[in-house]
Amino acid sequence: MSDSTAAAPVVLDIWCELECPDCHLALSDVHALRARYGDRLEIRLRHFPLEKHKHAYAAAQAAEEAVEQGKGWPYIEAVLARTADLARGGEPVLLDVARELGLDAEEFDTALIDGRHMLIVDADQAEGKAIGVTGTPTYVIGDERLDGGKSQEGLRERIEEIADRLLADRG
Repeated sequence: MSDSTAAAPVVLDIWCELECPDCHLALSDVHALRARYGDRLEIRLRHFPLEKHKHAYAAAQAAEEAVEQGKGWPYIEAVLARTADLARGGEPVLLDVARELGLDAEEFDTALIDGRHMLIVDADQAEGKAIGVTGTPTYVIGDERLDGGKSQEGLRERIEEIADRLLADRG
């Protein structure tokens, strides 16, 4: 008998948008969580573009194109490192980041025009609204939602407490 449930990672969903300065600040927590838990914690970016950020919806679609091209997280992190540039420069910044990472920028441009990733972004946003997400970043781990849009203070420690408990419960 195999015990596949013990090997299943704990899931941390991060409701995020790529033009959000607070989400940029949350990257250090993501790195620390990856370092601490490795593959025992699956970190998933969930899209929640905010209306106040003009280029967030396009950035979410571009992130999905980066996933298609095999560099989702590197792209997400590179765009989050340039939130101010994105706010000023818009979609050309998304294409520049794609080029810098060796991705097919023409395909990014086409994806933004044809909207092939809109359904994924819309579904994430709808799910976020359904569970009470109102801002970014918002973390969901286990059955708990933690709002990082107001303050990041103490959130990583709280996520670690929950992750440790969930992992211990799995044996």
